[in-house]
Amino acid sequence: MKKIRTKLDGVYIIEPHVYGDHRGFFMESYNLQEFKELGIEHHFVQDNHSLSVQAGTIRGLHYQLNPKAQTKLVRVLSGAVYDVVVDIRIGSPTFGEWAGVILSEENKRQILIPQGFAHGICTLVNNTQIMYKVDEFYSPKHDRGIYWNDPLLEIAWPVADPILSEKDKNLPLLENAENNFLFKEGLW
Repeated sequence: MKKIRTKLDGVYIIEPHVYGDHRGFFMESYNLQEFKELGIEHHFVQDNHSLSVQAGTIRGLHYQLNPKAQTKLVRVLSGAVYDVVVDIRIGSPTFGEWAGVILSEENKRQILIPQGFAHGICTLVNNTQIMYKVDEFYSPKHDRGIYWNDPLLEIAWPVADPILSEKDKNLPLLENAENNFLFKEGLW
């Protein structure tokens, strides 16, 4: 596997080795030993799988507060997404900055999102399925989010009028969002 840095410290694109032939392909989407060799050591405890039936669906920007914060390893099983990560670590030199990457069934890329970052996806094609590993169980009590189109973030989403859940329509702006993440130099 290959680890590619993004402009956000600690957020990485993971490119697995894909072995293809006339039958299709084989790849390891997660291998504990290889991840350790890349310097990525997380104990994942839950897999989540979602289907978005329409292109232009945005899910996010989501995160969980400490002590139930989650690191995520996200990949697309079918379709394609524009995946967005926002640094929400108070005191970080990149606080409020975002990075975006296309994940698709064709490129088989994954993205590793550490604790202290909000995460969202925008589907680029119909019937897109994503799967992601997390290192902490879902906790409704700690579940939080930021409004997808916060004008201060200036995220270049590929859609102007997305399909949103009621929850995501009512998320606060970053400046009003509950947040208990503090930047620690050298943590990532």
